[in-house]
Amino acid sequence: MYNIFFLRQTLLPVVSRSILKGSCRSATKMTVRDALNSALDEELARDERVFIMGEEVAQFNGAYKITRGLWKKYGDKRLIDTPITEAGFCGIAVGAALAGLRPICEFMTYNFSMQAIDRVINAAAKNYYMTAGRFPVPIVFRGPNGNAKGLAAQHSQCFGAWYMSVPGLKVMSPSSCEDYRGSLKAAVRDPDPVLILESEILYNAEFTVSDQAMDKDFVIPIGKGKIEKPGKHITLITHGQATLYTMQAADILAGQGIEAEVINLRSLRPVDWEMIFKSISKTHRLMTVELGWPRCGVGSEIIATIMENPIFFELDAPAIRCTGIDVPMPYSEPIEYECTPKDHHIAEFAKKVCGSKI
Repeated sequence: MYNIFFLRQTLLPVVSRSILKGSCRSATKMTVRDALNSALDEELARDERVFIMGEEVAQFNGAYKITRGLWKKYGDKRLIDTPITEAGFCGIAVGAALAGLRPICEFMTYNFSMQAIDRVINAAAKNYYMTAGRFPVPIVFRGPNGNAKGLAAQHSQCFGAWYMSVPGLKVMSPSSCEDYRGSLKAAVRDPDPVLILESEILYNAEFTVSDQAMDKDFVIPIGKGKIEKPGKHITLITHGQATLYTMQAADILAGQGIEAEVINLRSLRPVDWEMIFKSISKTHRLMTVELGWPRCGVGSEIIATIMENPIFFELDAPAIRCTGIDVPMPYSEPIEYECTPKDHHIAEFAKKVCGSKI
């Protein structure tokens, strides 16, 4: 198993604003924060059953200003400030969903979802199955996931692998403004509980957005990935914030004659296996990239599934994982920078997979 264990004393760079772009001719640009805000606004206007609850989401405009201006527009019944008690307000949100409403439950960070994990898993995820399909739970859980900058171990965990292992949940991990808008809208309209794992670092990142993605009815089908960059030598599978670093790595590899195909999963449960298998049958090499821990991670599940399917015989080299280091996240920002894979890490590991065959 390949993992990154070397250190370089460098600071976390500003995320490039031109790596992921819209798919048509529009030159509209917006930040991820505004993409989420606009999607929430449109869904609140579209369906009166939709409401938002969480810590500071109403009068304070949200801890990250994602809900900015929505409380003044929609009032106390549609945006509800809660006490600092995730177990309490998540339980209320689940009850509201059972009663026919469509709550959007914001975690100030997914690390705090551990306080409400019984509500998320034992209530939201399992209720539809345990009632033989009589009582669906149409609820959205959203908030920042993974590390930001200097937040230390208790506020820097990636919960992608945790939640994608739970039957009854759908899990989205968007990267660009298009991803964020389409994922959130799909989640609000879905009859099942959906988790959206966001990135605090990306909230202020700006992307080009297509006219199609700006449509009020634009949704990204849950379970559908996206090929961000076509290639023929190696498939790089990634999600969330790691997609941007993987795209940067693909540019480095291109300069060295290696054409990497980058798959942005967007959905962790369900996974777009059809897209993955088709890509492997073309490139015959595979590496997964994620910011989370290596043990029982997203990449572990992808590679294990490939091993169990006939697509395994299409591989010309062992599939490997490029992941975060298997330690609690350090508080020091220079060390934190090297605890998750960046472009140079990803490019180096991809070259090991390709070897001398390219």
